[in-house]
Amino acid sequence: THNNLKNVARIVELFNDAEVDRVVHTGDITQAKTLDVMAALRMPMVGVYGNNDVERASLDEAVVRHGFQFMEPPLKLAWHGHNIVVVHDPLELSLVDQSEYQIILHGHTHRQTIEWEDDRLTFNPGECAGLMQGFNAIGVLDLDASRLEPEILNF
Repeated sequence: THNNLKNVARIVELFNDAEVDRVVHTGDITQAKTLDVMAALRMPMVGVYGNNDVERASLDEAVVRHGFQFMEPPLKLAWHGHNIVVVHDPLELSLVDQSEYQIILHGHTHRQTIEWEDDRLTFNPGECAGLMQGFNAIGVLDLDASRLEPEILNF
C-alpha cells in the first residue's frame, strides 16, 4: 500500500463491499497512518512487514491499537483446510518448504502473479499503491470453493 492513503481508503471500501472474511496484507505499509485508515475494515487483518516498513515502532503501535496481527515473514496460516504462507518478497520463500502449502501469497514485485504448480497457487494481485486509476488491484480468494479461482478487483 506504500502509504497511498487515497488508494488505501478505496481498498477498505472494496473489501468491505465484497464482505470478505479477512484481509491479508503482504507488506510495505510504510507508515502508521495507513493502518489508521485500514482500521475502517469490518473484518480482521493479518500480514507481514516488508522492506519499506522501517518505522517499526509506530507501525507496531498502530497494529496493537487497531487489533491487527503483523509479523516478520513468513506468516503461516491454516484456514478453511488450506495451508497458506505469506511473505513480502518472493525470495523469502526460500525460508519455507513450499510443498507444505496450497497457497503462497506475496507482494513486493508490484506485478500480478497467478501461478499454479500442481495444486499450489502462488498469488500476488499486483500493484495497489500506484497512481494510475484502473491499474491498481487487490485480490480475493474464496477458500471454500471447490477450486481456488483468484479474483482481481481493479480500481
